[in-house]
Amino acid sequence: MLKEYYIEAAIAIIFYGRVNLKINTEHLRDLSFRVGSIYQFIGELFFQPDKEAALNACVGRNMDGIDLNLCHQSLKLLRQFQTKE
Repeated sequence: MLKEYYIEAAIAIIFYGRVNLKINTEHLRDLSFRVGSIYQFIGELFFQPDKEAALNACVGRNMDGIDLNLCHQSLKLLRQFQTKE
């Protein structure tokens, strides 16, 4: 979920549970950000000198309306299936 967005720096802060992740959104053109909305990003993860992780996003989309519980159940089943192969 989007916690903060700094338009002048093109930096989004998302959180999940107790974890925050900084997202560099400078390459995303047609995406508007709303605090409290759910987003999905694809990009390159890197670690800053202070050991904090950040993501340079290449793709992003709004995921409002997604059932996160169903998503978690699907991921759990996928992982179980993959370990059996």
